[in-house]
Amino acid sequence: MPWSRRRSRLVRPVALAILLLAIPARAADRSLEYAVKSTFLYKFASFVDWPAGAFEHESSPFSLCVVGGDPYGGRIREAVTGQSVGRHPIVLRELVKAQSRTGCHAMFVSASETESATEVLNAMGGSPTLTITDSSLGQTAGIIHFVIVDGRVSFDIDNVAAAKNHLVISSKLLALARRVNTARRGTAE
Repeated sequence: MPWSRRRSRLVRPVALAILLLAIPARAADRSLEYAVKSTFLYKFASFVDWPAGAFEHESSPFSLCVVGGDPYGGRIREAVTGQSVGRHPIVLRELVKAQSRTGCHAMFVSASETESATEVLNAMGGSPTLTITDSSLGQTAGIIHFVIVDGRVSFDIDNVAAAKNHLVISSKLLALARRVNTARRGTAE
């Protein structure tokens, strides 16, 4: 593996950790909170392995879908414009309703007028889609769920849900999470 590629693999987790720990998201400064969350939406993808066949080609677009509109005032589009996940340029798609065969690699679930967050997450269960939710939805949580802890943006990861969606989350990202669910519901952790 060429040095530049190895260096890139080392720099990404360190950069994400610094960003996560260094940027406070004070309630008074929602714009900073929204900018951080918008950036994380696509940065998470660098730490996830999708199953074979999730991408048609080596350079096929990475489809980041938003269901229910951008609650961050257009910051998601600003954050992803010109970005890529590996060799996959990011394409932002706004959906009114989620379906299991949407072709979304990652899906941010916001409030929707046509279906609840729980319905969206249930529709995506078993498909190779990284679901991401925000604490504004309450306890309804996707594979990655944003939370604010001590004035900083953090996140929880449901690794069981990731496995059900045939996704493998890097141990580097798991180590940065506030909480990681590794036990099926109803069993001891």
